[in-house]
Amino acid sequence: MHRIARSTVVLATLVLASVFTGTALAQQPAAAPKTPSQAVLESWNDVGTRLLTMAQDWPADKHGYKLTPATRTFSAVLLHIAGSNFGLLNQVTGTKMGDARNDPPAAEYKTKAEVIAFLKKSVDDGAAEIQKEGDAGVLKHLDDWIGYTEHMGEHYGLLVAYYRANNLVPPESRPKK
Repeated sequence: MHRIARSTVVLATLVLASVFTGTALAQQPAAAPKTPSQAVLESWNDVGTRLLTMAQDWPADKHGYKLTPATRTFSAVLLHIAGSNFGLLNQVTGTKMGDARNDPPAAEYKTKAEVIAFLKKSVDDGAAEIQKEGDAGVLKHLDDWIGYTEHMGEHYGLLVAYYRANNLVPPESRPKK
């Protein structure tokens, strides 16, 4: 009998707790949906930050590493991403921004620091342009912004394979502290 009474009290407590929790949550205002430019900027910065973290984390002596003989080096992948980002910016703005060659030569970006700086500038300039364009501009070029953000994401995935082939753990896959 005590077991039934105890179970009834526990069940009643859980029901009341869920009712009060639901009521409290219902009283909180819903977060405003993101605007188009906010959503694009968030995605752009997310993948850009992941790539920059990889670029900084990857050992300098392995920047010439190729996954297979037919693929780009780790550094060349980063240069390709940055060059493509500047290609997008030139297309969207109608001006000349950065080195927009699809595959800028590694000979012109000899050090890890130079490659990182070039990639960072392309990501930062992209973020600034998204903010400058606002919703109207982003919507006008939405397919381009989404496509190039996806392009960065595809190469992020490729660079994960470079990590795994070298028995390294990509930064995003490491345990969080």
